[in-house]
Amino acid sequence: MSQVTFDRNEVDIVIAAFRSDLTSFLEEWRPIFSRFHLIIVQDPNLKEELKIPKGFDFDAYTKSDIDKLVSPSNASMFSGYACRYFGYLISKRKYIVSIDDDCSPAKDNNGDVVDIVTQHITNLKTPATPLFFNTLYDPYRKGSDFVRGYPFSLRSGVPCVLSCGLWLNLADFDAPTQSLKPELRNSRYVDAVLTIPKNSLMPMSGINIAFDREVVGPAILPALKLAKEGKFRWETMEDVWCGLVVKVVCDHLQLGVKTGIPYVWRNERGSAIDSLKKEWEGVKLMEELIPFFQTLKLSQDAVTAEACVMEMAVAIKKGMGSSHPELANAAGNMVEWVKIWKEVRSRVLV
Repeated sequence: MSQVTFDRNEVDIVIAAFRSDLTSFLEEWRPIFSRFHLIIVQDPNLKEELKIPKGFDFDAYTKSDIDKLVSPSNASMFSGYACRYFGYLISKRKYIVSIDDDCSPAKDNNGDVVDIVTQHITNLKTPATPLFFNTLYDPYRKGSDFVRGYPFSLRSGVPCVLSCGLWLNLADFDAPTQSLKPELRNSRYVDAVLTIPKNSLMPMSGINIAFDREVVGPAILPALKLAKEGKFRWETMEDVWCGLVVKVVCDHLQLGVKTGIPYVWRNERGSAIDSLKKEWEGVKLMEELIPFFQTLKLSQDAVTAEACVMEMAVAIKKGMGSSHPELANAAGNMVEWVKIWKEVRSRVLV
């Protein structure tokens, strides 16, 4: 893989902590994570004190830190899986790499441990090609290039601002699929990166992603809360919603999104069958959300991620809020998030 150079001080690794003892998790990741600054955000519902081994450069945040920085009325935005967004909010660095505490390092086809930070940052620091599909994967990787017929006028690409990695072992299936195929696991390591084409939406997972916080940070947001939302990945839709939002923003601003490597090994947590009833609400909702987002157009006045999110919030409330109270709430949370982002950024960067 072609490598790019980057300053480790440009990167924050945000870890969402759902268990108190992070010793085994961080020891597994020590060869990679010990080189970077960590932001560890404890799930506000977790009462035990975090156990973090020595030898890491980190800042840890708990419910009390969240309550101090944002108003009590907004603190609930950062509960459960959404606690990771507090790390995005508080970071001072250009790039965020995000991972949860139930992930382990994966190995590539040569048996080498995958350096997710280097691979994510390489994805972000090389252009994306959303305007015309290259059938030989990412043309900027070593051993690849643009195929015959690819317009030379488009070969400079656009800035890549979001890198979506994948999972080995427990793939990101929904609860119905995993319940129907309980033994199904992802064992294929595909050494490839693709740019997601413009005007194509995708269901983003918040686990194993990286993004350019300075450009698209305000669009990586917690907004949608399901009525029966639970504590396991199958029981939430906040990251899928976020993926719809940020992809529309990227398409409008001529920015790129990549998917593929790097991989992590996802360990099992929770029961798909137990989660099925809680997630079913979100599964049905997606059938209505996709047509809406596919036709959503932003004005030429929206030239920043913040402006795009604000316009989208108005459109969502007007178009779907009356028939879906949870979407009206999501639109309100989007507006509130932009306000919090601007306020906190002004304080953090002082």
